[in-house]
Amino acid sequence: MSELKKTISPWAMIALGAAGVIGSSWLYLGSDFFAAFGAGGTILGMALGTLLAFCVAKAYSELASRFPRAGGEIVYAYVGGGRLLSFMVGWMLIGAYGGMVAFYVTAAGRLLTTMWPGLEVMPLYTIGGETIFGPVLAIGIALTLIILATNWFGVSIGAVTQLVLFIVMIVLAVIVAAVGFGAGSIDNFLPAFDASVQQISPAPVAIVAFLLPAFAFLAGFGVVAVLAEEANAPAKLLGKIVGWSVLLAGGFYILVLTATAFVIPWTETAGLKNGTIEAFDKAGFPMIAMAAFIIGVLGIITTFIAVFAASSRLMLALARVQLLPPFFGKVHEKSGVPRNALLFTTAIGIGLGWLGPGALLWFLNVGGVYIGVVWAITVYCFYRVRVMYKGSEPPYKVRFAWVPALGAIAGIVVILGGLIPGLPLSLRWPYEYAIIVVWLLLGGLLYLLSPRTGTREEHLRSLLGDTTAN
Repeated sequence: MSELKKTISPWAMIALGAAGVIGSSWLYLGSDFFAAFGAGGTILGMALGTLLAFCVAKAYSELASRFPRAGGEIVYAYVGGGRLLSFMVGWMLIGAYGGMVAFYVTAAGRLLTTMWPGLEVMPLYTIGGETIFGPVLAIGIALTLIILATNWFGVSIGAVTQLVLFIVMIVLAVIVAAVGFGAGSIDNFLPAFDASVQQISPAPVAIVAFLLPAFAFLAGFGVVAVLAEEANAPAKLLGKIVGWSVLLAGGFYILVLTATAFVIPWTETAGLKNGTIEAFDKAGFPMIAMAAFIIGVLGIITTFIAVFAASSRLMLALARVQLLPPFFGKVHEKSGVPRNALLFTTAIGIGLGWLGPGALLWFLNVGGVYIGVVWAITVYCFYRVRVMYKGSEPPYKVRFAWVPALGAIAGIVVILGGLIPGLPLSLRWPYEYAIIVVWLLLGGLLYLLSPRTGTREEHLRSLLGDTTAN
């Protein structure tokens, strides 16, 4: 069985978890969010989403410390639920992470156009009311190939890069926040809700409605669990890193979004095109707008690195139990990475990325539903594994066993709210529903065609290697 190398330091793992969550779209989608949910709905919704994600992360923390193997949720689902549940989790995660890659293929070029609008030349076609321009698409594809190269020669290269970029992002975020709070006013933030401006009201509904995009923005903490096999860290520390990643990312979002609501009236920001970046520029701080822009650029790179690595390890885990062809389970001997899986991740990203900015929120919302389902299943497996291994203590143990259930219940509510038409959280008809249906049908076909050779015990040995249920 192909084994991965333990080359990711604890600090780099924190960066992969936290910076893998923080992307770029939230910077310029801030205008759309304020217009839809109000500043209060956006910020309080993100705070609530962070709290609920942290509850789910506690389950991940214990499971990751018990089973520090590539694939994370796939491993937990196979141990606690079996073959079908494991495939469901893996397929939805590949859909969510693949959608994120496609999302950032689009986001990379779009973010650059906020500073260099001259890139919007050579129109190719229009999807979802948005025109796709040649240079913008080319930039996204080029960045995708660069990130592929970063992952191609070993995960340690990307991990170190991730850590450096994350430190820079934190410094810039503190500067942006200091100017926003120092030069702005709470009067620009209050009242935090305005039914005449925002599309979704009253306030409680706006807060809950924002949970779907919030979950999508916070989904990356699972990267820590997925890359656990390559972590050069004690199992107990690895468990703690999962929770830290959620809190760091959520705090980062809340800090910058609140500063954006302070620097000029949020009702004005709701009418802009590029959220935080444009708000600070309009407030007379072009250098801070540039700092926010740089955060966005770095956020694209860090998310790309984390998602690329995680997607390939998910495919590796599924291949280990014959739920994907052995092609995806091959690990390059020298670099220690599953290169075939990396190539497939690239193909998914570029193949979907051509849909352009009109599909930005499609991928976010659909990914939010996928992640919600995975969270619920993982929490179920958390309780199931506790029963199965009742006599053994994991390196990291959740003190209050009821905490993960809170996040799972909230996740289920949000999933139902997204799938039931006519509700404030409902997915967009027909595109987002079509994406889910096509992806599930394709997954069902692959599952039916997958071989049924090998016993459960053999598959568990492939997934767990020398790892034991501590």
